[in-house]
Amino acid sequence: MTTAASPDLITTREGWHRVAEHVLAAGQFAAAGTIRLRPALGGFATVVGVDGRQLAVDGTDLAVLVGVDGRRSTPLTTLGEVAAFAGVEPGLRGSYSPATSADPDAPLRVDAAAARLLAGWFALGDAALRRFAEGLGPSPDPVLWPEHFDLGLTLDAVNYGCSPGDDAIPEPYLYVGPHAGPPGPDPFWNVPFGAALTADDVRDTDDAVAFFERGRALGRGAGG
Repeated sequence: MTTAASPDLITTREGWHRVAEHVLAAGQFAAAGTIRLRPALGGFATVVGVDGRQLAVDGTDLAVLVGVDGRRSTPLTTLGEVAAFAGVEPGLRGSYSPATSADPDAPLRVDAAAARLLAGWFALGDAALRRFAEGLGPSPDPVLWPEHFDLGLTLDAVNYGCSPGDDAIPEPYLYVGPHAGPPGPDPFWNVPFGAALTADDVRDTDDAVAFFERGRALGRGAGG
């Protein structure tokens, strides 16, 4: 999956991250006490919702969903404007110290093509994580955490996940992060926190599942 870290991709990721923290997570935490988000068609959405409505980012828009057929949307312009449209107070409070700016008037620079790439990346990561976790005992659904804006789950003290990129690795990437750090000198462990595989080396869900399985095998002493 070719997903180079172009300027449009980076600004779109940053804009989505701000909305994730200061509109979706902010509204949901104030209403229901959880910051957990999830991948959704075109982007990502709340899990519990806000007072009977779900909030979602769909490409370059913020959508408010009520029931099966109720949907209204508005372009991602500023945090202040989209929060008002969603009926929430902008700015995450009472959970963790936000990673992004809560400036209500700063423009959200979101590119449609970059948004489609990021939505596809989250969808691939979600499908791969679910397949990987099948048969491994009780495991939680993958969660899109707003703080680091990555999708992940934890099994046996190891984090497995899918990131749209960050300051350390600009390209979208998959990761395996043992809580105790890399367990050995195998070249699979190629970053300080464990292992990362960028999107250019991930053709499909099968590649992503194989990466997670390799990390689990090495972490349990079953790999070469």
